[in-house]
Amino acid sequence: MYLVLYSVLCTHDPVPNMNTTESTSSYNNLEQMSTLDLLLNINKEDQTVPLAVQKVIPSIEKVVNEVAKKLADGGRLFYIGAGTSGRLGVVDASECPPTFGVPHDLVNGIIAGGDTAIRKAVEFAEDDEQQAWIDLKAKNISNKDVIIGIAASGRTPYVLGGINASKSNGIYTACICCNEGSVIAQAVEDAIEVVVGPEFVTGSTRMKSGTAQKLVLNMISTAVMIKLGKVKGNKMVDMQLSNLKLVDRAKRMVMDEIPVNYEEATCLIEKHGSVRNAVDAWLKNAK
Repeated sequence: MYLVLYSVLCTHDPVPNMNTTESTSSYNNLEQMSTLDLLLNINKEDQTVPLAVQKVIPSIEKVVNEVAKKLADGGRLFYIGAGTSGRLGVVDASECPPTFGVPHDLVNGIIAGGDTAIRKAVEFAEDDEQQAWIDLKAKNISNKDVIIGIAASGRTPYVLGGINASKSNGIYTACICCNEGSVIAQAVEDAIEVVVGPEFVTGSTRMKSGTAQKLVLNMISTAVMIKLGKVKGNKMVDMQLSNLKLVDRAKRMVMDEIPVNYEEATCLIEKHGSVRNAVDAWLKNAK
């Protein structure tokens, strides 16, 4: 019996449909490399990521336009993900209020396992197909909103379950994944498939895949906020003035927009609380 089992195992391809993200690294004997070689080779691999992102810009464009339209109509954006993918969604969402002055519930990052999983992995949280929809319903999700599933593999049960439930409730869905033709890409209306190839450490998708996801998230949230009018010229005119560096930046932005000195800009910022409001108030009074 053991001989038969061995024969079956040896003749059957164990990975007939191996995902790119799980394929073997192009490098071997990593533990024998010098520190310099490790760093040079990681950097060499990292340089391929922006090129992979460039190839899918048309897909990103479609998602940006749809998200901007939904948010302009009163909807919200939700990222759902597990592990690194979930953390990246949380980071991008959490940066939107201070950067663009939007409400904290406009862009939301939901991670499998809840906020605990941001710092510490929650075992098997990503394998629960039902939990994402439970988490979304807790946020009063509706068909005015947008769901973007983030999953390097393109098959994470938590994310896929959330996508499928969202679709069945008439909610627009998109995804960011790093395997071509994945299950999640086939499930959503618009898929962003950034195929970055094997990781430097086999299967470590926190590396190139995570970098690709971060770049795409930067593009989506920044482009959407610009389209919503949260940037003027090239400046974050609605940013929250939450520390001294940002307050100083705001004053200099005011000086760039209108003919006032630093002291006058300081008074305007202290009185009106944002670059946009300070400039608008000065222009109104100047008429």
